[in-house]
Amino acid sequence: MTRSRRILGIDPGLNRTGYGIVEIKAGSLRCVESGVIQVPAGNLPERLHAILRELAVIIGRGMPDEASVEKVFVNVNPQSTLLLGQARGAAICAAVSAGLAVYEYTALQVKQTTVGYGRADKVQIQKMVQRLLGLERAPPSDAADALACAICHAHASGREHGLTAQLAAVTGADHSARARAHGIRSSRRSRNAWRAFAGAK
Repeated sequence: MTRSRRILGIDPGLNRTGYGIVEIKAGSLRCVESGVIQVPAGNLPERLHAILRELAVIIGRGMPDEASVEKVFVNVNPQSTLLLGQARGAAICAAVSAGLAVYEYTALQVKQTTVGYGRADKVQIQKMVQRLLGLERAPPSDAADALACAICHAHASGREHGLTAQLAAVTGADHSARARAHGIRSSRRSRNAWRAFAGAK
């Protein structure tokens, strides 16, 4: 009997932290739960503690086996990057404190895996996550980003070959070992796959 595996994806933020738990079994994906932690106003330590505390509750409830977090992108505003990094640190601490291994991916890797296009926008991510997980409606943006991060790790971990085929069929992306190793995707093919999907909706 194939053992299921659960992955917690986290999209950290000081105002809103998205989360999503996906379960992998027999090469298919299922959304266990997802949502957005609305971080209450307050000083920085209080807000970071709220992220850590709420994620601890979610981990205790959803019982994930691993966690996946997006790497921080250094933007033009160093202060914003620093604050995001601290929110991310609180999220990682929550996962590690619960005994979870934490895996990190760039935004490009997450988008290429879920949408098949490294410059996908928020709406494209939401729609593709909805399709991959068979959801009735597209999740909120922060939750979708977290679920996408979990999906990215599910694919990259390479344990579920059926899942690789499922992702390739939906996104039209090349999920070969070489492409995974070098982050290579055909932009034209990926964009065409997205347009075909969007046009069918």
